[in-house]
Amino acid sequence: MTTTATIFAGIPKTNYSLYHRIRFLVGDPTALIAIRGNDDEHAMFIVRDIEMQRAKQHARADRVTCPADHTPQGGLSGDRETATAQATAEYLYRQGVSTVTTDRTLPYIFAHHILERGIDISYDEQLGVLERRQKDTEEAGWLQESQTTTESAMRMACELIANADVDDHGQLIHQGQVLTSERVRSAIDIFLLERDYFNPKSIVACGPTGADCHDYGTGPLYTTQPVIVDIFPQNRKTLYYGDCTRTVVHGQISDDLSRMHMAVCEANSAGCAAARPGVTGEDVHKATIQVIKENGYKTGLPTPDDPDSFCSMTHGTGHAVGLEVHEPPLLDFGGPELLLGDCLTIEPGLYCRAIGGVRVEDMIILTEDGCQNLNSLYTGLDWKN
Repeated sequence: MTTTATIFAGIPKTNYSLYHRIRFLVGDPTALIAIRGNDDEHAMFIVRDIEMQRAKQHARADRVTCPADHTPQGGLSGDRETATAQATAEYLYRQGVSTVTTDRTLPYIFAHHILERGIDISYDEQLGVLERRQKDTEEAGWLQESQTTTESAMRMACELIANADVDDHGQLIHQGQVLTSERVRSAIDIFLLERDYFNPKSIVACGPTGADCHDYGTGPLYTTQPVIVDIFPQNRKTLYYGDCTRTVVHGQISDDLSRMHMAVCEANSAGCAAARPGVTGEDVHKATIQVIKENGYKTGLPTPDDPDSFCSMTHGTGHAVGLEVHEPPLLDFGGPELLLGDCLTIEPGLYCRAIGGVRVEDMIILTEDGCQNLNSLYTGLDWKN
């Protein structure tokens, strides 16, 4: 029999492919080694000695050990990462492994010490990719938890904007001061920090600023203008993201905004209805933009010669979400076949330099008969209490 091994290595807190396999959060160098092809097949997790007891309780591995248990003849380095890589190579050598298979995330320090022991490395570009796409029950629960908290932050932000006062210049006023993108963003940050979430910079883009779909927004917010709010926080315990976008208008909503919003909501529904295992990301995107076009709007970026009234959907329909806020696959032209368990955003939008932007984003998980929508939040433009 030929003994083979698969290895994921690095720091689980930052190497999400490793974390996905082990489901154990730690900030030290580690290695997960799956031994196959002999009478003692097992998954060994090498971790710092003070983390062993916790790892034995929570890590997805058959056995847990520390670098000192696999000291090579020349001893271990005093550098923790080097010592872990040395111990990993020594463990593979003692197991009689001649070739190890690894993924795209293996740190070179591990590769160096494995090769130094005369063990070949085989690279599998798809290793871990499909597994991360197909969310299991535990992951689905974590994603729902993150999305529910994201929705709570979204409700707070949109209601803050909708219920503000207005000064003589049309600027929104909250607690006696001008309400800006920055103030709303800070309120979102504090709200999520109190609930134990990391929060990358949220989008709070008002009026013409929102015509650029990825402009974070800056400065005062104004009445009657659309404000795109896009929030995508990461749970600090599970590391899984939420991702939600809504659009809010303070005061009177124009007919143009109402028509844009109606088309976006219809496109969102069409995208959700089209998403299921076996169709492609391109199929979902085409279903979404078909509704946009049927409502009289364009797709693609405006040219310098287009009038400011040019209104189009300038981006794809969505992307996958998990341990990163943007993961494969994309819902766009060329998007691949979708899989059971894919967690995807459906986020059509319309953008006009004269008006601003409107975007509505939900997050779904593909099921055997379609998809489960993780959102239940109001999608309208008027958030006034």
